[in-house]
Amino acid sequence: MDFGFAFALGLLGSLHCAAMCGPLLLALPVPTGGPGRFVAGRILYQLGRVTTYCLLGIVAGLVGKSIFLAGLQRWLSIALGVAILAGFLVSKKISVSAPVVRLVARLKAAMSAQLRQRTFRSLVLLGMLNGLLPCGLVYVALAGAVARGTLPDGMVYMAMFGLGTLPTMLAIGLSGKLFSPGLRVRLRSAIPVGVCLLAGLLILRGLGLGIPYVSPALVAGLPMDCCAH
Repeated sequence: MDFGFAFALGLLGSLHCAAMCGPLLLALPVPTGGPGRFVAGRILYQLGRVTTYCLLGIVAGLVGKSIFLAGLQRWLSIALGVAILAGFLVSKKISVSAPVVRLVARLKAAMSAQLRQRTFRSLVLLGMLNGLLPCGLVYVALAGAVARGTLPDGMVYMAMFGLGTLPTMLAIGLSGKLFSPGLRVRLRSAIPVGVCLLAGLLILRGLGLGIPYVSPALVAGLPMDCCAH
């Protein structure tokens, strides 16, 4: 269930990505060699972005595993759910710190250098760098990956999130545009629903209410999913 929700979050969140990263998609370099290489380049760019999400998922899984071994998994799940809700409510009031600004500036400089290239390698690197840019929806997905509690599950969770973003992002990269601005605004209004659903799911998982797959009862020494039978 969680992996399917990660995919749905990516699919829904891609509407936000389309607005934020659309200009970059339209500015991507075009490899010489005809339409086939153009399509291949756009696919490689997206795969580079999803690869970064998978690598971040590995890190999230390691963090979640460490917390699970310490016996704090249920509290982690509740804390992440509450943090997502709190962050959603106050995100517009939080100023970006200087280290984050410097990091983003360095990422943009590296991306600018790759934009001047016309190779498959540069497109893959652009995708990977794009995956590192600050994004609230990616942070929400990472919270879900941490709550999975294992390295493989963390990676798969982020992979499913990344795959969910592919249809919209790839279509924009290939066609130049997919949704009209007005439609994007209306569809993006549904994103908070997905964010709040994930937060609620994390809190329910931590409470261990005995609801299979949603809030499985906790058994000492076992991950929460092992109890959902």
